[in-house]
Amino acid sequence: MSGEENHYLTSQYQTLSYEVSEHILLLKLNRPEHMNAFTVEMCNELIHAFDHASNDDDVRAIVVTGEGRAFCAGMDLSKEGNVFGLDETMQPTLSDLNDRFSDDDIVQGVRDTGGRVALSIFRCKKPVIAAINGAAVGIGATMTCAMDIRLACEHTRIGFVFSKVGIVPEACSSWFLPRIVGISKALEWTMTAEIFKADEAKDAGFVNKVVPAAELLEEAMKIARSIAERSAVSVAMIRQMMYRNSAFSHPADAHRIESLGMFYTSLQDGKEGVASFLEKRPSDFKGKVSSEMPPFFPWWNDEESSD
Repeated sequence: MSGEENHYLTSQYQTLSYEVSEHILLLKLNRPEHMNAFTVEMCNELIHAFDHASNDDDVRAIVVTGEGRAFCAGMDLSKEGNVFGLDETMQPTLSDLNDRFSDDDIVQGVRDTGGRVALSIFRCKKPVIAAINGAAVGIGATMTCAMDIRLACEHTRIGFVFSKVGIVPEACSSWFLPRIVGISKALEWTMTAEIFKADEAKDAGFVNKVVPAAELLEEAMKIARSIAERSAVSVAMIRQMMYRNSAFSHPADAHRIESLGMFYTSLQDGKEGVASFLEKRPSDFKGKVSSEMPPFFPWWNDEESSD
């Protein structure tokens, strides 16, 4: 788990609600009086929540939604000082970000809060489903790019509005968004900063499905329940393999990881999966992501793993 936010308890979050049932974590952004506008405190609580759930074997899938009528209306611009929580006394360089990525003054005063949240989602061992229940603007839109499946209701409005307020997209969205919708659509949405409807998001492949508001959460939970029935170790491996292997320059690099993945999972939950198939019964997978991931996991070596 990330070392920087360990003082939190999930029951004491101020900006989130955290409820686990049927092996599904329902994580709600919980500032409805402010349309769930994002703050530095919400950033830190989200990082803790995703890191905590990642190693909690009672959680097999995560659904993220907003309390009230919005998903997240973007950064809370009413805060005093630098609303993004950045230390204006610093003059950071790219070398600072490369060499001192995890130093406290860089983490707290330079690195964008949305990106820190996106990286906590990216390293999470559990699949994350966004149930976008209304306005998703700025960080409210970009944080969902790091999530695996996005659903929206018919009155959802989405906007990558950064150029409108004179800043740039964040939350690692310049990495995620072109992979989801292609470079041309990503450029259109981020340069025009226009607000668009759920149907356009679906047509572009940004959201998987648009459903009536009353059905949105249940539709997300339905997908989460289906995932929760599968091998937790298999799902964790699949999630990281898809993101990381697809960025390799040659398919042989993916083949190396898949070969090791097949070898070790076949010795664990794979034996139960084969047995249940042959015996025509439901599987009873026992593998724990907290302690029984294949020995080569994680196979990558980068700074975000320990953020």
